[in-house]
Amino acid sequence: MTQELTSPSPAPQMPGPGRGTGWWRDAVIYQIYVRSFADSDGDGIGDLRGARERLPHLKDLGVDAVWLTPFYASPQADGGYDVADYRAVDPLFGTLQDADDLIRAAHDLGLRVIVDVVPNHTSDRHPWFRDPELARQRYVFRPGRGEHGELPPNDWESVFGGPAWTRTDRGDWYLHLFAPEQPDLDWDNPEVHAEFEAILRFWLDLGVDGFRVDVAHGMVKAPGLPDIGHGQQAKLIGNQVLPFFDQDGVHTIHRAWRRLLDGYGADHGKQVIGVAEAWAPTPERLALYVRPDELHQAFNFQFLNTPWRADALRRVIDASLAATTSVGAPTTWVLSNHDVVRHTTRLGGGLARARAATLLMLALPGSAYLYQGEELGLPEVTDLPDEARQDPAFFRGHAFGTSGQDGFRDGCRVPLPWSGEAPPYGFGPGGSWLPQPADWRALTVAAQTGDPSSTLELYRTALSLRRELPGLGDGEMRWQDAPDGVLAIARPGMLCTVNTLGHEIGIPLPGSPLLSSAPVAVNGTTAALPGDSCTWWATR
Repeated sequence: MTQELTSPSPAPQMPGPGRGTGWWRDAVIYQIYVRSFADSDGDGIGDLRGARERLPHLKDLGVDAVWLTPFYASPQADGGYDVADYRAVDPLFGTLQDADDLIRAAHDLGLRVIVDVVPNHTSDRHPWFRDPELARQRYVFRPGRGEHGELPPNDWESVFGGPAWTRTDRGDWYLHLFAPEQPDLDWDNPEVHAEFEAILRFWLDLGVDGFRVDVAHGMVKAPGLPDIGHGQQAKLIGNQVLPFFDQDGVHTIHRAWRRLLDGYGADHGKQVIGVAEAWAPTPERLALYVRPDELHQAFNFQFLNTPWRADALRRVIDASLAATTSVGAPTTWVLSNHDVVRHTTRLGGGLARARAATLLMLALPGSAYLYQGEELGLPEVTDLPDEARQDPAFFRGHAFGTSGQDGFRDGCRVPLPWSGEAPPYGFGPGGSWLPQPADWRALTVAAQTGDPSSTLELYRTALSLRRELPGLGDGEMRWQDAPDGVLAIARPGMLCTVNTLGHEIGIPLPGSPLLSSAPVAVNGTTAALPGDSCTWWATR
């Protein structure tokens, strides 16, 4: 891009109780899936200007920062995670000036901005890959097996289904752990390192406050690219070490990036953050990504995948806190994102259980990540017609009959409902790139605003209390005795009780109710906790 931009606006300074050594330690960060957040130009696809215009909603919600999914120049084979130019904004989403305007507007509202960086792979339209000689220097190419090289170099499967290799017209094969349009970079090449450090500096100069590192566990492959000897490999991700994920060599890359981020922050008087999207088999392996000289945070997928049972939740909370505490890093908590079924549906108990899980998450020490629309209680859209779907895993899975990702990520990416009685519910002046359900009129931001029983107002109140209660996000935590199926978590100034059972249960009255996901009956010295509920109590 040759467009000239003025110097970036300063990042907001947001001191508060229990902030620890970085603003992110107890921050609430809101994920904007740009395609589905808000559309400003009527083409049915969300864009940067639409996101900027809706930032006041996030300020009112009470979050600390926003994380934007990729808006870079891309053929959109995988929703923008196939990047053709890391320094340009795709016309689908606007211009570089729109990105600059959004960052400035967010800072003016006291919100920080985190953007995605995608270092494991590029688009096959990237200039490097389109040059046959450069491609073979900077991507993972190998000769095939078999008498004439007609077989893939090994048995690796794509996360999206089918083989992880595609043969070229030269007869060799290139690796793509995701779609064929997403060739894997060769991080043994120092030019790849240099390019991505330059990309990080480009966006830091534009004013961003950090990066979410996509597939942070994937850039380094085991020497020799050994066979796995097991099919259905996507099911193994996060359960065991694989030769293409969570290799120790990735930590060298993250250490170099941490030095860059710390140096840039020191030079410019701001704190910038690196967040790992890393799948690891254990909390201890995940903690390696957030050692003092590596990234600042890592997504806690173990928590996201935990079933709604008191014993299971307690185990994963304890394990998560122990692992990150051992390296001096804050724990993160997340229930939904753009790659998984929304927790309103996934947890199996409908909106009541989802509301309870949210209050539990926001009562835990560390940082919380929210996914757009969860504050509205949006369910997963499970009845999208096949012809409307755009998830490449859906098409790969059908084509190869393999069990990569389930291919139904579109269901959590349906555009948001803002107002009105019918689709597109104020999403934009046109339609929406995925069809919205006809019964979402009661779930819009406008319909829920001011309704004390709404999920939106529950989120607003919870985030307000999280700021007001000293040390809630970053203070101590203790378990207290509770009946089977109930969790009782003591935090500074409050007690959080969670009833994971499907029926009401009585407990001694622990204090004055501050907030509950469902109405709680108090009778003298006892409280009746509804099934699938979470309540915050004020304590002395």
